Amino acid sequence: LLDQLAPGSPFYNLPGAMRLKGELDVEALRAAVREVVRRHETLRTGFASVDGTPVQRIEPDLEMELPLEDLSELPHEEREAKTRQRAVEIARQPFDLSRPSLLRVVLLKLGEAEHALLFSMHHIVSDNWSLGVLTSEVARLYAAFAQGEPSPLPELPVQYADFAVWQRSWLQGEVLESQLAYWQQRMAEAPIVELPTDRPRPPIQSFQGATRRTLLPAVLATSLSAVARERGASLFMVLLAGFKALVSRYTGLEDVVVGTPIAGRTRAEIEGLIGFFVNTLVLRTDLSGDPTSGELLSRVRETALGAYAHQELPFEYLVERLQPQRDLSRNPLFQLMFNLLNAPTERMESGSLALSPLESPRSTALFDLQVLLTEAPRGIVMTWEYSTDLFDVATMERLARHFQNLLLGMVESPEARFSNLPLLDEAERDQMVVEWNTTGRPVPSGCVHEWIAAQAARTPEAVAVVFGGESLTYRQLDRRANGLALRLLELGVGPEVRVGIALERSLEMAVALLGVLKAGGAYVPLDPSYPAERLAFMREDAGLAAVLTEEFLHQVPEVARAPRSGVGADNAAYVIYTSGSTGRPKGVQISHDALTNFLTSMAEKPGLTSEDRLVAVTSLSFDIAGLELYLPLVVGGRVVLASREEAADGRRLQALLYESGATVLQATPVTWRLLLETGWEGSLKLKALCGGEALSPVLATALRQRVGSLWNVYGPTETTIWSTIEEIRSDGPVSIGRPIANTEAYVLDGNGQPVPAGVGGELLLGGSGLARGYLARPELTAEKFVPNPFGEAG
Repeated sequence: LLDQLAPGSPFYNLPGAMRLKGELDVEALRAAVREVVRRHETLRTGFASVDGTPVQRIEPDLEMELPLEDLSELPHEEREAKTRQRAVEIARQPFDLSRPSLLRVVLLKLGEAEHALLFSMHHIVSDNWSLGVLTSEVARLYAAFAQGEPSPLPELPVQYADFAVWQRSWLQGEVLESQLAYWQQRMAEAPIVELPTDRPRPPIQSFQGATRRTLLPAVLATSLSAVARERGASLFMVLLAGFKALVSRYTGLEDVVVGTPIAGRTRAEIEGLIGFFVNTLVLRTDLSGDPTSGELLSRVRETALGAYAHQELPFEYLVERLQPQRDLSRNPLFQLMFNLLNAPTERMESGSLALSPLESPRSTALFDLQVLLTEAPRGIVMTWEYSTDLFDVATMERLARHFQNLLLGMVESPEARFSNLPLLDEAERDQMVVEWNTTGRPVPSGCVHEWIAAQAARTPEAVAVVFGGESLTYRQLDRRANGLALRLLELGVGPEVRVGIALERSLEMAVALLGVLKAGGAYVPLDPSYPAERLAFMREDAGLAAVLTEEFLHQVPEVARAPRSGVGADNAAYVIYTSGSTGRPKGVQISHDALTNFLTSMAEKPGLTSEDRLVAVTSLSFDIAGLELYLPLVVGGRVVLASREEAADGRRLQALLYESGATVLQATPVTWRLLLETGWEGSLKLKALCGGEALSPVLATALRQRVGSLWNVYGPTETTIWSTIEEIRSDGPVSIGRPIANTEAYVLDGNGQPVPAGVGGELLLGGSGLARGYLARPELTAEKFVPNPFGEAG
């Protein structure tokens, strides 16, 4: 069926290669290969379609070719490269299943006393066990034929067709129903288990893959075998328990489904046959309750023993009966395969020849990830066969390292909960907890209104704010804000007193914000476009001492000298209400020192100067408006306020950007797409900041082609505007970046442990970038603003 769905596909080819050292009798080798083909009917079998039904046809006699290719004249490095190339070509050369033999063998001459034997069999007539049978029989037959002796191998007692008939006759009725009932119960509502990928999953599997080999040291392997003996388990079970713990830690799932092949050779008569006996078992284990290492192993042991007792039901039949939703992007039932292989013979003698395995590179992957483990004198060799559509080699190396760390933890701390087993090594943990969060830097003293006043003293005649056809110089802005602050002080405004700002976007809005800060109060934006019910709730919840309107502001005189309010760095500068999408809106308190820390960091990266002109498009009710309004002013730049109508119209916004000579624009992805959809060609002098929603790779690519630099910024309302920042310089996944100055960022699992790079978890933010908590909601503040688990390190 799979061959008909993808004709000529090499994905189910099983390749192998042996290096032959010593004097070779080529004719004796040819005779050995032909004798293996004569002995095993599977190698003389083809599969024809008769009226839509596959039928096996066994050729009574088949002349097997063994072509010889001479590479001995090539220089050593070129010869080795050519050998690897031919191994890949043989492995990927498709078979016609209707025409036997489904075995292909090629002999390469590398020197007078060195050859390479390359072979490939189709999976329909073979499995990994069969590869061992093939090489072993060829070696024994060659040793005899090279000496002129007859075959030392006894005739096979049965052939694969005999097994197939027996299996069909046995697996029916009550036996079949019992097997099927077990698996249907085990797989009911089974989850899809997928590791975090480096790239989005393509809609159709390409089966393109690669392999990476790593090693579990012999000392650890010995300890794991000891654990297996103590617990009445096999080494495979111990390793599988560690792998399931790894998958759970990477995915956050407590119900882990992994596939494993089983040899399927349950009778002595079929152990020496070449054929497809292997079956696939689906091992589903419940990891809930955070079991200890020992409890986890017990659960995995129980899972494995139950599966072994019901191993006769063919996997294909199970899939047919379960009928999972068809999805061409993934395999049915499971995406992860795990297997402990029998140790191959690393070196064999065949007469005067020494045979050793030759690395046969794989460029295919049938699953997201298949981990193949083999015991060897130097330890346990792990082969990580992975889909290159999904993963990078660095991810495989990281997985292997974390797998080893978990296994070591299981050995050293058998009573530890698996959630506390070490995943990261010390250097990796130090990098995530300490190095990436070493963000400390000095911040100038004072509050933001004091910084703006100092700038006004330096450049009094420079334009500070523009709206429509009007503008305010730094002197005008500062003096009008002084006048407003005096009036507010007379009304009782001061530190921790909240004042509502109920203004449309205008020059007066800028004056109002600065005036409240100069009076020592904390402003609360009241967007006039909000529903009356929401505005009424916010006024009452915030306990406003006053609400500023446009009429009030027109009565404010200009005053040269700023009043003294007594406000300090730890007092609130403003209160922003969350959207309320998850319930009642919450007032988030931002302190002066958090705001000045943020502005200091953003002045450095992405960096603004007095030459910059920032077009402000964000509603004051959104926290990100703080960057647009204050950052240009503290560095002597210019704020160009877009009206509500201009911010919502792509063509009008384009015109404003052009007319104002904008060098900075911060916007959400919605606004950036609005510009692109209206034909905006961009500006290479523009610094583009994107935040508020996830920046997609597609949008990032489109923007990078049109702007001087693109910055992705991230931060929830509970932080001071943005907490992380990253310049996007290439295609691919878009990172939220590193934390800003004096701010920390950790991605933790449900047990408060740092997760590896690329693995999902909960983002926790700390340091000076945090808000002061929720207004008048101490219980919620205590729930969400938790102690830093990393102390001074984080």
